Amino acid sequence: MNVLEVAIEGMGLWAPGWRDWTTARRGLLGDAEADAGVIKPSADLLPPAERRRAPMPVLLACDVAAQACAQAGRAPDSLPSVFVSTHGDLQITDYMCSTLAGAPRELSPIRFHNSVHNAPAGYWTIAAQCHQASTSISSWHCSFANALLETAVQAQSENSPVLLAAYDAQSTEILSAVSPSNCLFGVAMVIGAPRPGLPRLRLQPGMRTVPASDSARVPEPFHQLARENPMAAQAMPVLAALAAGVPGRLQLPSGAASGLQIEVLP
Repeated sequence: MNVLEVAIEGMGLWAPGWRDWTTARRGLLGDAEADAGVIKPSADLLPPAERRRAPMPVLLACDVAAQACAQAGRAPDSLPSVFVSTHGDLQITDYMCSTLAGAPRELSPIRFHNSVHNAPAGYWTIAAQCHQASTSISSWHCSFANALLETAVQAQSENSPVLLAAYDAQSTEILSAVSPSNCLFGVAMVIGAPRPGLPRLRLQPGMRTVPASDSARVPEPFHQLARENPMAAQAMPVLAALAAGVPGRLQLPSGAASGLQIEVLP
């Protein structure tokens, strides 16, 4: 595949202590500390009743997606979207499995409704009144790289910006052993055609040629975040490069033997 060059029009981020990309970028540069008051994503786009009953991955994805749209100056109802999670909502998965095994007649219809992998995309498109196409994907610990490539392909082929929202919530009970995640993390980007003044990414898929990038160069709070959340671990090399504001090259795993080469041009 040829090199894909795209621009990042806007970004959103939420993690414990970091309410948006602006504050997180300062933290990645060592110029800010985490805010202990930031403990839950707001997801203000959702109506109050929906916010009360929505599971955490929905709140997280909708919060960062709205941030990215606002920073890009794009109306939420105008953008196709790609939503991605390493493992989906493992708390609901655990509830579903344990309830079906023990008392299947007690299964909650609402929680069943929220168990599907595209639930965050569904909440987002309904709340934003968005009729654009939406894709929900997962590819384990290669999820962020493949979602980034998917978003870039859509943006270039349609010559129109696309929203990417990547997120993981906590895992629970026995599922923690197979997919550990101890905190919330979400990041979103509006990706479009290159324009002057916007940071750019050059993407080229291929065989993996170097070890997977890590987050060793980021401050300890973000290094800890990458250890505790799989999506944070996957996205952190790109976020660190964007925060640094200098050109850089890295590679993210996109499959068992494949990798996504990324050139960051802030």
